[in-house]
Amino acid sequence: MPRERAFEPVIDQHDTWIAINPVQGCPWGCRYCYLTDLGLTRTKPAVLATPEETLDQLLTSPYYHPGLVLALYTCTDALATPVTRAHLTALLDVLSASPIRNPVCLITKGRMTDDAVDAITRARRAGLPVIVYLSYSGLGPDIERGINHQALRENFPRLHAAGIPVIHYWRPALPHNSSVEACERVLDWASRYAVCTVAVGTKVKPTALEQITELWPELDDPHLDPQAADSVWPRATWDWLRHLPERYPGYPVFQTNSCALAHVLGLPDRDGVLNTPTCLSANHCPDRQRTLCRAAPARPPVTTTDIDGHLARLGHPGLPYTLAPGTRTVVLGQPLPLRDRHSLAQVLGVTVRSPQHPDERYWPGRLSGAQPLIIDPH
Repeated sequence: MPRERAFEPVIDQHDTWIAINPVQGCPWGCRYCYLTDLGLTRTKPAVLATPEETLDQLLTSPYYHPGLVLALYTCTDALATPVTRAHLTALLDVLSASPIRNPVCLITKGRMTDDAVDAITRARRAGLPVIVYLSYSGLGPDIERGINHQALRENFPRLHAAGIPVIHYWRPALPHNSSVEACERVLDWASRYAVCTVAVGTKVKPTALEQITELWPELDDPHLDPQAADSVWPRATWDWLRHLPERYPGYPVFQTNSCALAHVLGLPDRDGVLNTPTCLSANHCPDRQRTLCRAAPARPPVTTTDIDGHLARLGHPGLPYTLAPGTRTVVLGQPLPLRDRHSLAQVLGVTVRSPQHPDERYWPGRLSGAQPLIIDPH
């Protein structure tokens, strides 16, 4: 762990959403956490921007777009401490009072307190579509250190009763939670209360291979490249999810956050997932959602003017690229930071191919063409 904390930008672009991180650092110590190498676990959360400053930074960011999802506090857990909860409730009120009506996601493992439920309810009544992701994977306190798992399970019926939509976030997939019994315990509970599940496997940052191999020694195999994968899965979990048992009839399970969000928001796919192998073989998608996606009008062709304009907005005017006529795949001629590639992909609805940036710290994501890696047991 670094001696000093390395903070992420307050406003950032990830592969699915705009990340908003005015508070960073988490007192808990989940052993797989992608914040570990930044020195942001087992630490006091630091407030980097007030709610009002956060709104100002969002509206002036080159990454802001009214059609994108906002994910709050991805560099902490907003329910972990009184300070983070107070910031959350104030930020929701500030966003509700602003013109912003982007969908808003809150991802948490913490206890859903009365003040948090009230703030989310106020925001939703004001027209701000807030969705809660409950990150529940069936791992124990030996791996998710500091998490009150009973309180986490109780969040599901609590939010369901309050009329707040819940997406069950099933991550990471490790050998420790890959048995049929472990999978059933998780999904039996979540499927009673959540709108759907997103199962995303394990993400391996370029800087975190040693951290993950401590939990999953098989990933130390020199013939594997888990850092280049979209996600890494134990074979048992992958097969169980691909052939989801009949005990969950009609319950949607996705491997793509964008599809889960489209389902919850009643929107068609806009990320190019429709009719891909992920859509047809991995996602357990309701028929009505597939019908909605297939009936959506085709997006207008992307043009070089669109691409040039967005690259300039991101601070990369004149960056060389190629765009094959009639396609939505942009091939960049030189490395571009991953956040900027994700912004290009999200805003324009394109697939972006690019050489790897030498300073990249995050996984490439499915929108960049990465694929899952399935690990067979030894």
